[in-house]
Amino acid sequence: MSARVTEPGPQPPGVLETALYCPDLDAAERFYRDVVGLQVIGRQTGRHVFLRCGEGMLLLFNPEATADPTNAADGPAVPRHGAHGPGHVAFRLPERDIAGWLAQLSASQVPIEAEIHWPQGGYSLYVRDPAGNSVEFATAAVWGIPEPPRR
Repeated sequence: MSARVTEPGPQPPGVLETALYCPDLDAAERFYRDVVGLQVIGRQTGRHVFLRCGEGMLLLFNPEATADPTNAADGPAVPRHGAHGPGHVAFRLPERDIAGWLAQLSASQVPIEAEIHWPQGGYSLYVRDPAGNSVEFATAAVWGIPEPPRR
């Protein structure tokens, strides 16, 4: 028997972290640090790399290492997890930065897989990271979200 909810319960205000699985963590770290510009804040050789992304985190895991819950650094064992094959992450891209990202990716010799101007509004730029994950840079208008104020 399931409980019937009559009023909305609590809702998370945002995504705290997202994870991608990358067997070659060194190559993935270089890509997200040097091309995307994220700051490395934690690393366990052969297991994970943690990067700051705005107010959240991008976690890169070796899928073989995280399949074993005892293969963690100091602290409690985290439930096993992992995925094989390409995942997806989308970074929010202010419209004013599109040309800069196109230039940065070109200078870094990162092939652009697709550029989409969505019929409902918004823009997406797709590339692949060294593990084959789909990396999207998208304007907020893709989801009908207003452009963030300029800082």
